[in-house]
Amino acid sequence: MIPRLLPEPETASLHAAFCAELRARGFSGDLSLAPADRTVLGTDNSIYQLTPQAVAFPRERDDLVRIATLLAEERFAEIRIAPRGGGTGTNGQSLTDGLVVDLSRHMNRVLAIDPVARTVRVEAGVVKDQLNAALKPHGLFFAPELSTSNRATIGGMISTDACGQGSCLYGKTRDHVLALTTILSDGTVWHSEPLDAAGLAAAKVRPGRAGAIHRAVDRLQRENAALIAERFPALNRCLTGYDLAHLRRADGRFDLNAILCGSEGTLGLIAEATLAVLPLPSHAVLVVLRYASFDAALRDARALVAFGAASIETVDSKVLSLAQGDPVWEGVAAFFPEDADGRARGVNLVEFVGDSEDEVAAALGRLTASLDAAGPEAGRRGYTIARGEAEIDRIWTMRKKAVGLLGNQKGEARPIAFVEDTAVPPENLADFIAEFRGALDRRGLDYGMFGHVDAGVLHVRPAIDMKAPGAEALVRAVTEDVVALTQKYGGLLWGEHGKGVRSEFSPRFFGPLYPVLQAVKAAFDPRNQFNPGKIAAPEGGTLLTVDGVPTKGGRDRVIPAEMRAAYDEALHCNGNGACFSWDPDEAMCPSWKGTRERRHSPKGRAQLMREWLRRLAAQGCDPLAEARASRARPGWLSLPARLAATLRRRDDDFSHAVHEAMAGCLACKSCTGQCPIKVDVPTFRAKFLELYHGRYLRPLRHHVVAALEPLAPRLAKAPRIVNAATRLGAGRAVGLVHAPTLSGIDLGREMARRGVALADADALARLSPAERLASVIVVQDAFTSHYDTPVLLALLDLLIGLGIRPWLAPYRPNGKPLHVHGFLGPFERVAARNAEELGRLAATGTALIGLDPSMTLTYRSEYRQALPGRDLPRVRLVQEWLSDVWFAGRPDGGAAASEGEPYWLLPHCTERATAQPALAAWTSVFQAVGLSLAVLPSGCCGMAGTYGHEAENRATSERIYGLSWAKPVAEKGRTGRLLADGYSCRSQARIIDGVRLPHPVEILRDHLTTTKPAPRLIEAAH
Repeated sequence: MIPRLLPEPETASLHAAFCAELRARGFSGDLSLAPADRTVLGTDNSIYQLTPQAVAFPRERDDLVRIATLLAEERFAEIRIAPRGGGTGTNGQSLTDGLVVDLSRHMNRVLAIDPVARTVRVEAGVVKDQLNAALKPHGLFFAPELSTSNRATIGGMISTDACGQGSCLYGKTRDHVLALTTILSDGTVWHSEPLDAAGLAAAKVRPGRAGAIHRAVDRLQRENAALIAERFPALNRCLTGYDLAHLRRADGRFDLNAILCGSEGTLGLIAEATLAVLPLPSHAVLVVLRYASFDAALRDARALVAFGAASIETVDSKVLSLAQGDPVWEGVAAFFPEDADGRARGVNLVEFVGDSEDEVAAALGRLTASLDAAGPEAGRRGYTIARGEAEIDRIWTMRKKAVGLLGNQKGEARPIAFVEDTAVPPENLADFIAEFRGALDRRGLDYGMFGHVDAGVLHVRPAIDMKAPGAEALVRAVTEDVVALTQKYGGLLWGEHGKGVRSEFSPRFFGPLYPVLQAVKAAFDPRNQFNPGKIAAPEGGTLLTVDGVPTKGGRDRVIPAEMRAAYDEALHCNGNGACFSWDPDEAMCPSWKGTRERRHSPKGRAQLMREWLRRLAAQGCDPLAEARASRARPGWLSLPARLAATLRRRDDDFSHAVHEAMAGCLACKSCTGQCPIKVDVPTFRAKFLELYHGRYLRPLRHHVVAALEPLAPRLAKAPRIVNAATRLGAGRAVGLVHAPTLSGIDLGREMARRGVALADADALARLSPAERLASVIVVQDAFTSHYDTPVLLALLDLLIGLGIRPWLAPYRPNGKPLHVHGFLGPFERVAARNAEELGRLAATGTALIGLDPSMTLTYRSEYRQALPGRDLPRVRLVQEWLSDVWFAGRPDGGAAASEGEPYWLLPHCTERATAQPALAAWTSVFQAVGLSLAVLPSGCCGMAGTYGHEAENRATSERIYGLSWAKPVAEKGRTGRLLADGYSCRSQARIIDGVRLPHPVEILRDHLTTTKPAPRLIEAAH
């Protein structure tokens, strides 16, 4: 069995005392010294890892005041803090080995919207997309557009002075900041907005830190005006942080926000912001221009700028090729057609926006006329046009996913962020990138590129295996080359993603101006307690360096290569944080959305898994050997040892912290489809649970759930007795709630009434080709067959009505519950037996279909993992097969005029995340019979198999349901037109809202019985 993982050096007593004093003084948020929280918040979207001593989650502005006031006391002079928002920084901006102050958990409210003045006031933890969702009903939006907009917070955007796509039109974040509420280092709450001469004079005579700051900054700017003008570059992406060049606005007013925007938490704690917002453009069009080379795309961008586009973005062939392997490609492939020379090697995305269709059409016309007249010059290979919000959003989503897509490159060397936001004058960009590429090519490094070509900013991510010895030295060498190149071409190393650990180059870029920045830092933070080592250090302080901060890869080197390979579903997480999506109608990640605890997310679980493996390796434990040994011996043989370990259980075993996070996973598989890196929590979670429960005894309910599938047919023989026990709460004794009741329908008798036989390979082999074409085998699952039998019967009736002969595969356990709970040995045996039996049926040439998405998709994912290299039978979802057969068998392609009101579908989250085409298949099938079906945006229902039936999960399960499903069910659930194809989803709606949501096959069955019969497929096929 695995060893007990005793604590490594724990939180320093000073930080424990600091947290205790905070609580005593009325801190209303959360404080954590737990190893799990500290591990998870020790990483961001960079290559670095710094484990904090403690984490504070303030609930309100006064909590920030309490932190700053306590910091100012002499006994806590050694405490260092770093504020944190979405954790999307690529340069370690929010990392510290001191106290993390996470404003995203609680301080995330939109406080006020003034649609007339076009302003909004928000707390620092509000996510950018969350803000825009609140603004959209008013026809407004917050302009700076980021690829991480669904998890980046406004406080983080302000702290890095973020910009992104469209910055040439909309500017940077600081251009939209009207006022900030900042907690200064002495606890003063300072409201900063542009001051006229009288306002500045009043601020300078204030007592305390606020007055000292205004006096110092005003003096420093006046005394060094010429040097500031010389050293701050005249770029669209001018220097982030301590921006003395914009301290005085064009109207002469003094604006301290120019210093605070981009300051990365080094000057104070930003609590609130008042922002200017803009009217939403009512019309847009996007031109996708393809090129023979990426260099051609870069060089042509200068000509494109003259057409006045809102933004011009570029993507190289590396990103395009990776996108083709992602579900996002399904919706955009048509805009990137191949020609005689294959797919484009570079792309420019040119967007025009306006307040009228004529305005946008005129701008588009000028560009397309020029492109058509010029023909294939400048390396151009044609263009396509995206119109309308849906088409344009799909392409921008692909572009936004570029960061994560690069991280999903195969192999140990993965593209990483450390020189990825250089900014040079746009006219120098192509030559600069040519030399940049040369520097990488000389070292044999692979890389991908994308970015804001109109602003001269390109994101370049070299692929380096950070686990390899010497990786940090390679980071240093490449960085030094890029620094020299940016200076040669009049640019900056840090165009939009801030400085963080790259701050060591501040003195080199600022030269004689750097002491002035040091003085700014000293004025705000004389004891260097606020995110020290970044941007500027006060005199005598030190700056962080790119090769002087511990890296994630450096910690992973402890883990043997074979172990890393076996757990690569976790170890390749690059921290991009796509799992922290704010959108409640996006499937990923329900446990994060329901708890707001970052350890309950794919990224959090991946980081905990990495740390768990590292600690096992440090103790000489090989989890692969342990797994093999546990599967080889009978479970009862290890029972005494596991019982003893459970009785001697110590709470400080790190495995318990990992288990707590893993137990909160719904195993919905949204991460496997929607994470750009394809972090697969259900897979490594199952591996962990197998080993964890190889040491500690399982709860009894795990064994009950594992036995349910094999026992279901026997239980179905006595439905009244079983259901009576269920209603009396038999499941509560083992921690199960809202247990479902058996349907009580005799499936055998109903099959006989319909003339449906059990599938037999010999009988199927005797069918003629025509009969086989019109036959299909329905693979049973325990829950639809025994607990929702009317849905299975509806499918049989539908197939019969379509002229298809259904056969029912003999019932066999699928094994999904075994996998979910980490019974991997038994699961592998079940999968092997099932695959063999289904394989015999499939060998007859008859198609196999399944009804429940979660169970059916197990055959193409978990079975493939459990039985590598084996030729597995193909089991398609019912709508996938119907769509293929229907269109193959009808001369008109299956299209029919839609009748009546539309139906709406809330699909199973696993299906949405991992089988996107299956959703379109439902729409196609409905259209084929003359019905309209719309797939609603939705997240997880919160049930996810057995998760919502486990007592300790029930409150979170209902919270998740309330985030996304509750509204459509309340609005449409009783109309009979809101559908759900997941058994667990239908169960959840029935439990919480008392609503039965029909399955799509029931609607199709009913429609066919009340309308003129459709052409029989067997006839149409001939």
